[in-house]
Amino acid sequence: MEMLRRSSVFAAEVFDRSPTDKELVSQAKALCREYIHSRLNRAGIGWSKPEHAQAGAGGALGEVSSVLLWLGEELEYLRPNVYRNVARQLNITVASESIVSDAFLAVAADIFSTGITWGKVVSLYAVAGALAVDCVRHGHPAMVHTIVDCMGEFARKSLTVWLKKRGGWVDMTKCVVNTDPSFHSHWLLAAVCAFGHYLKAVVLHLLREK
Repeated sequence: MEMLRRSSVFAAEVFDRSPTDKELVSQAKALCREYIHSRLNRAGIGWSKPEHAQAGAGGALGEVSSVLLWLGEELEYLRPNVYRNVARQLNITVASESIVSDAFLAVAADIFSTGITWGKVVSLYAVAGALAVDCVRHGHPAMVHTIVDCMGEFARKSLTVWLKKRGGWVDMTKCVVNTDPSFHSHWLLAAVCAFGHYLKAVVLHLLREK
């Protein structure tokens, strides 16, 4: 109980000041674990998160996680076929850690090749969730941890500077301030439109690498 209390205090302190790169990466991975866990549950698949993640995200990070899950579900609802069977769309096997890592990072790089937006961030988490479903369904649940690590690696290399300028992950909660449905549809659809293009690009990239 004392450990949980200290963790809550630490989380509050982190969000009361400018987060460090290490904290932003750790939060990116925690959000990824929560997103994948939710996505697997929605797919009717059980998955046990690592013991240190069992408590889930709390406080401000918990609010960010809730917003991310809601936006991700909206995105998946808008284009359900896009965020299903991602491994098949990329024509990759999920039995190889290196292939899963390379594919995810290649998709991430292509999504953000023209800049960073919260819509693209949500899209990447939706890809992570869909890819995790593929991995577990094909008997490779350990790949979930690979995807989480890849999310952290991408955040470290490509998102930390952008996140710092916005005060951290908590800035995502501003995405739901506007209650006009057309607002959400506009930027979410923009993220979906980009997805169709980068899937083709990534498939070609992976083929060239073989």
